[in-house]
Amino acid sequence: MTRSRKALGLLVAIPLALTACAQVPAAAPAAPAAPVEVTRIVEVTREVEVTRVVEATPAPGGAAAPTPAPAAPAAPSGFGETLKAIKARDKLICGVNSQVPGFGFVDSAGAFSGFDIDYCKALAAAIFNDVNKIEYRPLTAEQRFAALQSGEIDVLIRNTTWTLTRDTDNGSNFVATTFYDGQGIMVPKDANITKLEDLDGATICVQKGTTTELNLADQMAARNIQYTPAVFEDANGTFGAYAEGRCDAVTTDKSGLVSRRSVLPDPENHVILDVTLSKEPLGPMVRHGDDQWFDIVQWTVFATFAAEEFGITSENVDSVIASDTRPEVKRLLGADEKVDLGAKLGLSKDWAANVIKAVGNYGEIYDRNLGPNTKTAIPRGINSLYTNGGLLYAPPFR
Repeated sequence: MTRSRKALGLLVAIPLALTACAQVPAAAPAAPAAPVEVTRIVEVTREVEVTRVVEATPAPGGAAAPTPAPAAPAAPSGFGETLKAIKARDKLICGVNSQVPGFGFVDSAGAFSGFDIDYCKALAAAIFNDVNKIEYRPLTAEQRFAALQSGEIDVLIRNTTWTLTRDTDNGSNFVATTFYDGQGIMVPKDANITKLEDLDGATICVQKGTTTELNLADQMAARNIQYTPAVFEDANGTFGAYAEGRCDAVTTDKSGLVSRRSVLPDPENHVILDVTLSKEPLGPMVRHGDDQWFDIVQWTVFATFAAEEFGITSENVDSVIASDTRPEVKRLLGADEKVDLGAKLGLSKDWAANVIKAVGNYGEIYDRNLGPNTKTAIPRGINSLYTNGGLLYAPPFR
């Protein structure tokens, strides 16, 4: 089994017990040595000193990759101000991931795709009836909350886990969960690792600034398992190090493990352990202070749930509008002459119909990005409708 002194080139490895894609001139200086942070974890029964190896993802040529942040406008605040600002600039700014196939990924041509990207498109459809009026802003795990607070982005839709402290300390609110997940661990198949205890003394790659990093610490401490976390700035750095054999295992949400395994050089040679370290409810996040915007984002998500429940798809939505007599369906699609639910959100009467035409219902979004005919191919499981034994449930449209 690889040890941290071999995998990471450290002179000293301290045992420990503790997660969530320019050419450089030849004269570019070498990247500085990776810093080492020492964190003291205090438990009720013992105290453990931890060496935490933190590595930035290097740019080609060895120089540290710069992450300049564009100047951010003042964050809109107050009821209706976010939608007003979005309409004034004529585009939605959506904070996303660009390194997780199936959820948020940018290809070599610069095109964004994925489950979370489709929810950005759903919002643009709700507001503009135009999925092209979006600026995608790729963010690392550490950048995302500051970008939302500052007004750099309008909404964060970037595989982000809902927790109490994130819901309070970041001055933001989570809306409806779009994907229920759990943290897992992936290892090389030939390592013969089947349980957490087999990782005693191992080095585990994990992304900085994520619940994944904290959950790993909690679970290993509870089991008195010593390990070295190799901490990286983003998914590319984390999984790149794992692919190079610089750590014995890698951890993130199970959906992320499936996603990143699909782009490893030899996917079949890596296995995800049959262990779940945490609950990871993922979904969009908005700033505190603008309840109208919170409602728009939340009910746009609910519209995709309801559409699947009612059998409305991107292909049949027009015929449903023309002929369906179910009262709730008529209200949802803006076909009820007496009720205008869109006006209550500051949107057009047909906002939900526009969402469904643009991206489809939840099942269509899921299958397009994560379904059985994709490289990711994640079974829906608890991400099924409540009518099929899952957790997805839209409140009434009335």
